[in-house]
Amino acid sequence: MSSKKNVLSVAGILSGALVWGLIWYPYRVLLEVGVTGSLATLISYLLAMLCGSFLLPRVWQELRTYTRGKAGWWAAALLLSAGWSNLGFVLAMLHGEVMRVLLLFYLAPLWTVVFSYWLLDERLNRYGYLVIALSLGGAAIMLWEPQHGLPLPQNISEWIGLSAGMSFAFSNVVSRRAVHLKVEVKSYFILLGTALLTAPLLGWQGGVQAQLALIDGQSWVILGLLGLALFATSFAVQYGVTHLLSNRAMVLFLSELVIAAISSYFFANETMQLREWLGALLIVSASLLSGKLHTVSEV
Repeated sequence: MSSKKNVLSVAGILSGALVWGLIWYPYRVLLEVGVTGSLATLISYLLAMLCGSFLLPRVWQELRTYTRGKAGWWAAALLLSAGWSNLGFVLAMLHGEVMRVLLLFYLAPLWTVVFSYWLLDERLNRYGYLVIALSLGGAAIMLWEPQHGLPLPQNISEWIGLSAGMSFAFSNVVSRRAVHLKVEVKSYFILLGTALLTAPLLGWQGGVQAQLALIDGQSWVILGLLGLALFATSFAVQYGVTHLLSNRAMVLFLSELVIAAISSYFFANETMQLREWLGALLIVSASLLSGKLHTVSEV
């Protein structure tokens, strides 16, 4: 791979880690002025789709080509799984402890092992069993509260974060399975899926008109910047994961944990205890090893 392509790929992954390590904060700023996570998510993703509107002819062509048979089902699965991954991530980070939610989200390698076996018939090697052991061990240590019994998520935000991580893993496996879809189209589908899932939730919650009235000029600027960042990040990350070995990409993605830890300390006064750090170490180790589950050549 050329030096220029390598630099662009690394920059794409790191930009995604930076955005997702910080994105919880502007959504919380919007929440403080009365704009719920659902409405903020819908508007920001619609703006991201608007930024990528030049891709609509290609997306429409893909939809017309692959809306029949199994190919259409894989496209729908990508829309729904990626959509909940993004929406669930925002909702969980808004109301939960940033690092605990993010670590539950980063159990994704564990679910990747399961979904790859189920959908792609990929058998476990020795690293696969180690990923399972480290992920489960890390989660148990981090979540263990003797007074609560089993080491399970302790509130709705943590459950949402866990489910978003599962959905993230599922969407990655589906993306590998949906080889018929171009990278650009997959990226747009991810934005579209998030908006499609957020709209009915927002309708069920109600009070949309009242919330819209609370969005002042500064809030619209924040939403616009979020939309632009989400659009750019979606394509930058897809470029990076397409041209880098999976284990190298995973190492770069883990910088999101560092960024989130620093931002949550300064912006939300959150700190983790020793037990949570130990659980985090095991989960990060599982993520690092997940790159060795499959051998992929650079392109």
